Amino acid sequence: MSYEIPLFDLNFDEREEQAVLETLRSRWISMGPRTTAFENAFAAALGVRHAIALANCTTALHLALQTLKIGPGDEVITPSLTFVATVNAIRYVGAVPVFADIIGPEDLTIDADEVETLITSRTRAIMVMHYGGFPCHMDKIRVLAHKQGLHVIEDACHGPLSEYRGAKLGTLGDLGCFSFFSNKNISTGEGGMIVTNDDAYDARLRLLRSHGMTSLSYERARGHSTAYDVIELGYNYRMDDLHAAIGQAQLEKLPADLQQRARLRGCYLENLAAVDEIAVPFKDHQGFVSNYIFPVVLKQGTVERRDAIRTALAESGIQTSVHYPAVHRFTIYRPFRRELPRTEFAADHEITLPLYSSLREDQVVKICGALADALQRTR
Repeated sequence: MSYEIPLFDLNFDEREEQAVLETLRSRWISMGPRTTAFENAFAAALGVRHAIALANCTTALHLALQTLKIGPGDEVITPSLTFVATVNAIRYVGAVPVFADIIGPEDLTIDADEVETLITSRTRAIMVMHYGGFPCHMDKIRVLAHKQGLHVIEDACHGPLSEYRGAKLGTLGDLGCFSFFSNKNISTGEGGMIVTNDDAYDARLRLLRSHGMTSLSYERARGHSTAYDVIELGYNYRMDDLHAAIGQAQLEKLPADLQQRARLRGCYLENLAAVDEIAVPFKDHQGFVSNYIFPVVLKQGTVERRDAIRTALAESGIQTSVHYPAVHRFTIYRPFRRELPRTEFAADHEITLPLYSSLREDQVVKICGALADALQRTR
């Protein structure tokens, strides 16, 4: 189906095209100088010591767990209201996902109070997900982690440049993971980044992302090394220079993109203020965030009504989505399932409305009007 107003649209122009062209003309397209430049620029933007570019965010989550030496039998507390990759990475290393509920329709992030009740002698880490770029309650999570000797991994795939008390998301735990999938704030098609302030973690991450090799192809091509050893079982998780060149162009455009998203969010809030049947998560949040998506949650009704509203919006030319089906409900995660009533309510009642920097305010007004009409017609 072709939509008049899609869920997302790329913020691409001649700058991305030129970045790719320059990379092609350089005759070096695998991981090399542009990847290094992107890593340095990303680290500087977040105010963190190290940024390691990877093939995608899933590899970042996997390497975060590997680097922290989390393995079979270890427990990792994580939300279920997230993309499945967050939890899949836990299973990649043989660890056990322990699902925590969210706070509720007004705040779709992990409930730090419930996290505290789930800590056992087998718990090794807390993996948070900053939903939509809005920060989890990191003060309590960090206190819990410090008190119990736990690691904190931030799935910050929604939150490049989002802040929590003046610090960038992804820099508040041991390791922070970012996604550059095609519908993210920074879009490279595929791609990811992991950040840390720990020098030892940085060294191990760089080793693991490239087969455990002690030198890279670009270094050998430039004569800096003529041989290499393999000292650990690593992976082919590298980013290449083509994706990195696009990423750097996107990063340079990101501040303006996020400012426009904030204005559009304000337009949404104004036009939905009188719609009593929905909750707008994080409505009163004041900090700077990426506004990756604009979710709304129906206050009552059924999943069938939610889907009927989405169908009505589609018939009006408006694409929507759901963020997310609850991971603990998937067949593969039945052995780890527990009661998560607030997560399940959100998964059954959430609708993601279009949000991207080229969206116009008159289109936001149309979306809000169509939503109000659909709510009326499905009562």
